[in-house]
Amino acid sequence: MFKNSFSYIGFMASLMAAFFVSGLIANGQQETTKQKKETSKKTVQEENSPNARFLRIRRDHKGRPVAMETSVVRYQTKNEDGETVIVDLIGAVHVGEKSYYETLNNQFEQYESLLYELVAPEGTVIPKGGRVDDESISLNPVGGIQKGLKNLLDLEFQLEKIDYTKGNFVHADMTPTEFGESMKSNEESIGGYALKAMGQSMAMQASGKDTGTAGMIMALFSSDKSLRMRRVMAQQMIDMEAGLAMFEGKDGSTIINHRNAKCMEVLKEELASGKKKIAIFYGAGHLADMEKRLISDFQMNVGGQKWIPAWTLTKRKYER
Repeated sequence: MFKNSFSYIGFMASLMAAFFVSGLIANGQQETTKQKKETSKKTVQEENSPNARFLRIRRDHKGRPVAMETSVVRYQTKNEDGETVIVDLIGAVHVGEKSYYETLNNQFEQYESLLYELVAPEGTVIPKGGRVDDESISLNPVGGIQKGLKNLLDLEFQLEKIDYTKGNFVHADMTPTEFGESMKSNEESIGGYALKAMGQSMAMQASGKDTGTAGMIMALFSSDKSLRMRRVMAQQMIDMEAGLAMFEGKDGSTIINHRNAKCMEVLKEELASGKKKIAIFYGAGHLADMEKRLISDFQMNVGGQKWIPAWTLTKRKYER
């Protein structure tokens, strides 16, 4: 199927990066002038990417990666009684450092309702520690891939570290049945996703833009494999944001657009019940589309923003 092992690794990097943002790397050598220019160019591309307000790589003054961060962006409007209504979009990557999930758990306490993503049957209860029924999680192709990368990157899995037992948590995602029916009606399939990711990977290699393949190979044989793999995967995730369109069927994509529509239905119900401070906790790749929906369908205005470090990308102590 693949011309060589490089094609296979590049394909896997593309597929894994897309799943990271959808659901749920320095070596000490002196930089050459060419490397500095490439770093500067990459930084500009990151800043101009569609989802730059939701997921970014923070770099130091020399352009070296320091941390991958997700954001909390506020949206607000007035209800019929003139009261301020707030909805925060909280981006997630589904494996992260322990401190990342501790910060998120603290953040979640301030909301009346916390709408969260998880393709699982109605009534699924996620106990502390994330021991979700195997059948439920196996039906979520995104969750399965993410969980498999936990040890590779030396990070923690979201379902094991987020406390879903809190009373303000509200499930706002499809069931496995809804997910499957949506994919079928939208002419999508997991096999089709894989073929599209493979095609994109091969196209990037042919154009000389595939920066992840060689990096992944070097990381796998490095003494600090986990850290170097994080750097490669973080960059792949940033690069893949614009490539999420490859998952679209005849009417958007089930992974992003249709699940977002389901979440917005739940948001309407929560607002109708009188809630005035709500958060939506979804993978960062979902949030550009959600922002459009909040502005167009809920007449909300963009407010403030803050960033939360999810992955450390340096051996040095992280400083904000």
